[in-house]
Amino acid sequence: MKSLRFLCLPLAALMVFTATGLGADEPDPAQIEISVGRLLEQGHYSRKKLDEKVSQTFLKNYLEGLDYNRLYFTQKDVDLFTAKYGSSLCSDVLVGTTEPAFTIYNIYKKRVEDRIAKNKELVKGKFEFASERTVQINRQKAAWPKDEADADALWRDRIEGEMLQEALAKHALNPPVKTLTRRYDQVLRYLREQTKEDIIKGFLTTLALTYDPHSEYMSRSELENFQINMRLGLIGIGAVLRSEDGYAKIAELVPGGPAAKDGSIKVGDRVSGVAQGDKDFVDAVDMKLDKVVEMIRGKKDTIVRLQVIPASAADPSVRKIISIKRDEIKLKEQEAKAEIIERPGPDGNPFRLGWIVLPSFYADMEHSGAAGAKSTTKDVLALINRLKQENVQGIVMDLRRNGGGSLEEAVNLTGLFIKKGPVVQAKDANGQSHVLKDRDASIAWEGPLIVCCNRLSASASEIFAAAIQDYGRGVIVGDASTFGKGTVQTMLEIGRIMPFLGSGNNEAGALKLTIQKFYRVAGGSTQLKGVESDVHLPSIFDQPEIGESALKGPLPYDTVAPADFEKWEHSLFKKELNTRSSVRVAADPEFRYITEDLDAAKKRVADNKVSLNEKARRAEIEQDKARKDARIAAREKIKHPEAKVYNVTLDNVSKPELQLATAEKTDKPALTGANKTDLTKEPKAEVKTPAAADDEDAPDEESEGEPKTVGVDAIKNETLNILRDLIDLSRTPKTATASTVK
Repeated sequence: MKSLRFLCLPLAALMVFTATGLGADEPDPAQIEISVGRLLEQGHYSRKKLDEKVSQTFLKNYLEGLDYNRLYFTQKDVDLFTAKYGSSLCSDVLVGTTEPAFTIYNIYKKRVEDRIAKNKELVKGKFEFASERTVQINRQKAAWPKDEADADALWRDRIEGEMLQEALAKHALNPPVKTLTRRYDQVLRYLREQTKEDIIKGFLTTLALTYDPHSEYMSRSELENFQINMRLGLIGIGAVLRSEDGYAKIAELVPGGPAAKDGSIKVGDRVSGVAQGDKDFVDAVDMKLDKVVEMIRGKKDTIVRLQVIPASAADPSVRKIISIKRDEIKLKEQEAKAEIIERPGPDGNPFRLGWIVLPSFYADMEHSGAAGAKSTTKDVLALINRLKQENVQGIVMDLRRNGGGSLEEAVNLTGLFIKKGPVVQAKDANGQSHVLKDRDASIAWEGPLIVCCNRLSASASEIFAAAIQDYGRGVIVGDASTFGKGTVQTMLEIGRIMPFLGSGNNEAGALKLTIQKFYRVAGGSTQLKGVESDVHLPSIFDQPEIGESALKGPLPYDTVAPADFEKWEHSLFKKELNTRSSVRVAADPEFRYITEDLDAAKKRVADNKVSLNEKARRAEIEQDKARKDARIAAREKIKHPEAKVYNVTLDNVSKPELQLATAEKTDKPALTGANKTDLTKEPKAEVKTPAAADDEDAPDEESEGEPKTVGVDAIKNETLNILRDLIDLSRTPKTATASTVK
C-alpha cells in the first residue's frame, strides 16, 4: 500500500505531520475504523495483529476508559460485554462495524443517567458524619460492583464523602446539596453533548492505546490543536473560553490579542451566538465548547461577530453584538525564555549564571525551513547569544515538565552544545537502524552546562539530556530519572488512506502512530528507564506513579550497538558535585519539606481511603494548617543570598537594556551589556493535572493560557549552586587537565 511506503520514510521529527486540504463531507465512521485498524496492524512498531487476544485487552481498556473508577458498570454488565464482544471486537473494526462502540457507550450513558438520578435523591438525606467508615479514593484496581445493590452501597458512602468534603470547604459559594447537584448536571450535559464523532474518537483512541501508550486517534479539531501547540500560534481573537451552564464564557483575554486590543469584550461575558462576517448568527447556547472555538477561529484579517451576554448585565436577556478582526495569536508562554542571575562572588565581584527554560520542543512543521518558521533551536540560540553578551559563566537548560515535541529540534538543539556527531539512533519494526546527526561543527556554548530534569521530562527532552550525558558535555541534575518515553510517533491523516478504501473525504482526523524506538548514542534506550541524573535532588514528582512504567502496555526496554562519537575532553567532577550538594541538601529545610510531602503523598496513595468522620477530617485539616503555618514562619526567618535576576525573552533579547524581574516595582537599574547587576521571586511554575472526563470547569483554550503558582524553587536554587561548583572546580589548576569522564 502507498500508505505503508510513507511509513518507511526517514523521520525528521518525533511527531511528523502531513498536511492535507480540508473537505466538507461528513466522514464515514466505518471507513475511519477500517483505516485505523489496518494502519495499526501494518504500520505500528509492534506489527501486532488485531486478533482475539488484542480484542480482549481492547474491550477491557474501553470499559475502563469510560468508567475509569469502576462506579457505573457492574460485573454483570462486564460479563455481558465480554460474552458478546470479547473475542470479536477487533474483527468488527477491520470490517467497519461500529455497533459495539455505540452500544457500549449508550449503555454507559444510561448507567450514568440512572445513577445521577439516584444520587440527586441521596444528597437530600441527612448525614451525621460520625461513623468510623472510610471510602476508597481510587478504584481503578478495585473489582466492579457485583450488581446494582452492590453499586448502591458503594455510592452511598461516596455521596457521604462528597457531602462531607463540601461541608468542610472553607470558602464554599453554595450549600453542599446545590454544589453536588450542579456537578451532576454538568456530568449529564457532558454526556449528552457527545456526538457520534466523539464516541468513535474515544473508541479508536482506546484501540490505538492498546498497542502502546502514545498511539492515538485524533479528530480533526484535535489535529488542529496539535498543529497550534507545535507552532505556538493560531489565528483567532485571543480569548480563552470555558464552558459554564451551557455557555462559552470568556475566562481570559490574551494580552495584545485582537479581543484585548478592541476592548469591547470582557472577562465573564458569555457567548450566545457566532456569525462569520455579515452572515447570520449560529446559536451557540448548549453547543460543545470545541465547536464554539472552531467557529471563532478562522482566516487572518476576516471578521467574526459575537453575540454576548455582558458580565455586567443585570438582566440575562441583554445581548451585545461585537465585531472583531481575526489575527495571529502567539502563544508566548510556551516559548523558550531565560534569566540572568547575578550573585556576589567570594571576592565581592558579581557572578553571573544563565538559566534557560524550555517548556517544549516546538516547531512549525508545516513551514519547516521557511525564514519565519517557529523553531526551538533558533529561539534558544538567540537567548544563548544574549547570555554570552552578558558574560554569564555557566548555563542551565531547564527541561522540567518538558514533555517533548519535535525530534529534529532535539537533534539541532543538542548541536548547539557539541561538535558535529551522532545525537540519537532510531530503529524501526524491521530492525533497521539509522543515526540522526548534528552536522554543524560550530558550538554556540562551550562553557559549563547543566540540564535540569524531572519525571515529567519526556521524549525529545530525554534525547537531549541523554546526548549531553553520553558526550560528557554537561551534568544532569534532578529526579532519579526522567519519564522513560523512548518511542517515535508519526502523524498520519486518515484522509490520505481512505481514498484507497473507497472514500475521498479529508475530515477523518489523524492517527498518531508509534513507528520507531529511539536509542542513545551509547546504545541504551531511554524507554522505561529514562535518563538517570548525575546529581539526584529530592522532588515531589519523583514517584513510581509518574512515568512510562506507570502507563498501560509500554514497549519494552532494549539496546542497540553504540554509535561512533567523540566525548567531550573535560572532567565534570560528578563525585565532588554530589558530595557538595548532599551537604547542602541535608541542611536545607526546603528539601526536608519536599521529602515530608513526598512521604505523605506515598502514604495517601498506599492508604487509598478517606475518613467519613467529620471530627477526624477536621483534625487532619488543622494538622495540615499548622504544618503549613510553621513552614511559613520558618521561611520568614531565612535570609536568602543577595542576588539579582534579569528576564530575557524573545521580545527583549535584542534590546540594549534588560530590566530587573521586579523593575515594575522598583527604581533599580537596568542591565545594559556586561556591566550591571537581584534575587527576586522565583519564576512562576505551572503543573497540569489530568482532569476527569466529566470535569467541565477546566478552560478549553482558543489560545493557550497557563495557570501559575509562585513558591520557593529549592531545586532551582540548588541547581544553581551545583553550577557554581562546576565552574569553580573547572577553574582549579590541579583538575584542569582531568581526563574525559567515561
